[in-house]
This record gives sequence, structure tokens and C-alpha cells, in this order.
Amino acid sequence: MKRNRFILAAFAGVAMAALAVQDAAAVELKASHQFPGGKGDVRDEMVQIIAREVAAANVGMEIKVFPGASLVKPKEQWQAMLKGQIDITAFPLDYASGRHPEFGATLMPGLVKNHDHAKRLNKSPFMGEIKKIIEDAGVIVLADAWLAGAFGGKDKCILEPQDAAGLKARSAGATFAEMWAGAGASIVSIPSNEVYNALQTGVANATDTSAGSFVSFRLYEQLSCLTAPGDNALWFMYEPVLMSKRSFDKLNKNQQDALMKAAKKSEDYFAAESKKLDEKLVEAYTKNNVKVVTMSDAQANAWREVAKKTSYKTFSEKVPTGAKLIEMALSVQ
Repeated sequence: MKRNRFILAAFAGVAMAALAVQDAAAVELKASHQFPGGKGDVRDEMVQIIAREVAAANVGMEIKVFPGASLVKPKEQWQAMLKGQIDITAFPLDYASGRHPEFGATLMPGLVKNHDHAKRLNKSPFMGEIKKIIEDAGVIVLADAWLAGAFGGKDKCILEPQDAAGLKARSAGATFAEMWAGAGASIVSIPSNEVYNALQTGVANATDTSAGSFVSFRLYEQLSCLTAPGDNALWFMYEPVLMSKRSFDKLNKNQQDALMKAAKKSEDYFAAESKKLDEKLVEAYTKNNVKVVTMSDAQANAWREVAKKTSYKTFSEKVPTGAKLIEMALSVQ
């Protein structure tokens, strides 16, 4: 009788343990973003690294990745996290500046000089303020990511503000559009996938966008000169991997640790690959006989002077803490 009770107890223990493992394995997270999947996009790969590393950690957690805006539209990712529709996203933070205008500082001309400067900014009080706003909204940063961009001219190189006078420029964001206008350009408002045609037909003869887009949209076929990021890039955009704080808090300690370890690997990957994107940009344009130039310190500073009177001024006036955020970012050397 005692033996039977012992066997029953043992079976019950095994069953409970099995149920516990089953429950642990039932933690499934949804990761969504707008970028192409399976085509080497570094932002997609950041999320895929996290998913693979978490699976390999064997902590009873799975991350399903939905690339290419297949689950949620690009600019709706932020709200989808807050509503619990998704758990994780790779997200250009400026997209949420309609709800949190301070995020406009993460796509602001001249605040980030180069990739090494971006790393220093990540640990600065400036990004501390930005991340506090992110966290107060119910979101946490899993991995930092800054993507560099460039300027392109159809008929000439664009190095100094006076080079923009009379140009028809397509800009990636409102803050850059203000700076272009301040330098004497007229602004062409079209989505990135229409830039090639605009340059081809003469609707635009200058543009700024990310290093990746300059290559993926084959703009080298329409441009005569590229102002590459170099050491004095004016164009940088913060595109981190984010997670709903509510979703993160539901995980057990082992799962949280595995996730953060995976996120660190993802961040390190991006830091290396983002520099390679710049190299691929220069290589692609050189190969296609496009002149490649970079800005000097003096030229980049001249653009910042234009930004101070336009983009920075508007941001400072419209956002209560705008002036403070810009000052904090500019103080990081």
C-alpha cells in the first residue's frame, strides 16, 4: 500500500514537473517590424538574433518574428506594443514623436556626428532623458541602434549650405526639411520609394536618406555626387529594438536574463554592421562612377548653424524640453 502511494506520489511529481515545463514553454512573444525579412536587412537581423539566442537558451520562451509590416503597419508598432498586440519591435523612434514630441530629437540634423559619437550619446544624460520618456510610456529599450545617412546631388556635390540654394530637395523628415529650406532649397514631399523616379524626372535634384536606402533604391543611377557619412555625418536616426514593459515583467528571471543577453549580442552586431553599411554605400557609388565626398568639420558646423536657426529653433519652441534636449546632445563630444 505504502509502495503504491509512493509510486502515485512520484507520478504526480513527474506530472507536475511536466506541466511546469509545458507552461514555461508556452511563453510566446510576437516581434513585429516594417523591414524586409530574409534579405539581409540589419534591423530585421537584430530581431532574428534575439529570437535565435532566446531559443538556444532553452528557458521556455519563443519569439515569433513578423517582418515587412506583415502584422502591424510601420507607424502603428508603438501603439501595438502598448495595447498588447505585439511584444517587441525594431522601430524608428521618431515615428512616435506625434505622441512624444521629444523623440524628434532622435532624427535631428547634426546632433550625431558619427558611429563612435552615437555610442557615447547612448550613455549620455541626453539619451537618459529619451529613455526615461520611453520607459514612462510603458516600453523598454532592448538594444540601441543608430543608422547613418547621407546627402545626394543629381547635378553637383552638396557639402556646404550654399550648395543647397535653388535645389529641389526630398528629405527623410520634417527636421531635415526645415534645414534644407533654411539653406535655400525648395522641399519635395514624397515617400522614399518614389525618390528614384523624382530624381529621374527632375521633380527633385537632391535628397537625404539612410545609407541602406541609398543603396537599396539604386539612387546611384540618378545621382552624380554622394556626400557620404564619414566622420561628420549630419544624418543619423535612432532605430532601437523595443519591448513592452508589461510583456517583459511577465517573464521569469531566467527568461529576462536570456532576453537581455540576446539583446546585447544583437546590439553589438548592429554596431559593427551599421559601419559596414556605410562602407557598402561608398563601394556601390564608387563602382557606379558617382563622385563620393565627405564633409569637413567646418562644413558640418556650417550646416549646424543653419539647423540652429531652423530645425533646432522650431523644436525648442514646440517641445517644452526641446531646447534642453538639444543642448544636452550638443554637449556630448
